[in-house]
Amino acid sequence: MQTDIILTGQVLSFDRWPFGDSPADSATLSGAVLLRQGRIADVGTVAALTQKAPDAIVHNHGDALITAGFVDAHVHYPQTAMIASWGKRLIDWLNSYTFPEELRFADPIYAARIAGRYLDLTLANGTTTVVSYCTIHPASVDAFFTAARSRGLRAVAGKTCMDRNAPADLLDTARSAYDDSKALLEKWHGVDRLSYAITPRFSPTSTPAQLEALGTLWAEHPDCLMQTHLSEQTDEIAWVKSLYPTARDYLETYEMHGLLGARGLYGHAIHLEPRERDRLAEVGGALIHCPTSNTFIGSGLFDMAARITEGQRVGLATDTGGGSSFSMLRTMAAAYEIGQLSGTALHPAQLLWLATAGSAQALQMGDRIGNITVGMEADLVVLDLASTPAIAQRSARAGEIWEALFPTIMMGDDRAIRQVWVGGKQAI
Repeated sequence: MQTDIILTGQVLSFDRWPFGDSPADSATLSGAVLLRQGRIADVGTVAALTQKAPDAIVHNHGDALITAGFVDAHVHYPQTAMIASWGKRLIDWLNSYTFPEELRFADPIYAARIAGRYLDLTLANGTTTVVSYCTIHPASVDAFFTAARSRGLRAVAGKTCMDRNAPADLLDTARSAYDDSKALLEKWHGVDRLSYAITPRFSPTSTPAQLEALGTLWAEHPDCLMQTHLSEQTDEIAWVKSLYPTARDYLETYEMHGLLGARGLYGHAIHLEPRERDRLAEVGGALIHCPTSNTFIGSGLFDMAARITEGQRVGLATDTGGGSSFSMLRTMAAAYEIGQLSGTALHPAQLLWLATAGSAQALQMGDRIGNITVGMEADLVVLDLASTPAIAQRSARAGEIWEALFPTIMMGDDRAIRQVWVGGKQAI
């Protein structure tokens, strides 16, 4: 039987969606959180929780902020070693950097090494849930799930499927994409804290036959997530139109093959047409905002305010390695900067919500992760709000919690991560 754990500090819990009136009032602060058997057992004052669990081990974090662990809704763990590669846009990026690196994942030993490295880097940055593309190699999926399971993580991943417009050694077929994905799904989906995502990379690298096969698989396993890319760059959209001349728009290349739904994760979704926006809002598919990637490879500016106003479900992601950081703090900062360029200054409450509860809801997991409330899985991060001299001197002037947190969002890195708890166990 696990020992009860009490963490003391400024425990932040979201009470409501922060994009309505008064985002500053969307969360409350408590003095302590009680962890029991891998879950949040209670939230309250230090006195009340120590009385309730007198034998608990207490971790006193002073005025540090304790929040739900970060949820990264779109990553490519195979791109870990090539992060921050110079000078390419999307299609050239794939050909110059991504595909040559993904060829190496035919080696299960290499795949296991990179999977472990990736998860250790993200844990060090406070991320406790990730949704990752793997490569076309089934062993790359096995490597990722094995590494995630050994760390007790809640994780989602899938075999990337491509049957055209990629190197020959990275191509599968419509049949093998279905068969391999089904076998991996049956092996891993629902094991411990793991979930499978059906994963066509994007329409340019899948024939209609492959998209149809994966749509069939999703219909057979509707409890799975499906992840892909959508409208990341304008030249990509033109390419899609040339490959699917009968489709009204990019989204319809997925929709006509059964790949549009509420459990769909559509990465980037920057340059959407009105019909696409309407259909995504109607079905409840999730748009995954990848701000450091969008600026690093020159994709464009995601209009968060407009998408929220439309009623879109939105998550936040690093998009490693098109994204230039493993840190969700840096990702929140980039989302703020893009918001400013789009005419909307996102409130710190909105940024933190996107990186926790918002991404969890995008994954249809908002009842399990992303917030510190009773019954939730105990994935937590303890943030030092004075982790560097520059941050400390600014946060010292803060009059309330959001003003104290914002310098860490804008200037923080892994030095701000004091502790990370995964499933009620200390990981960092």
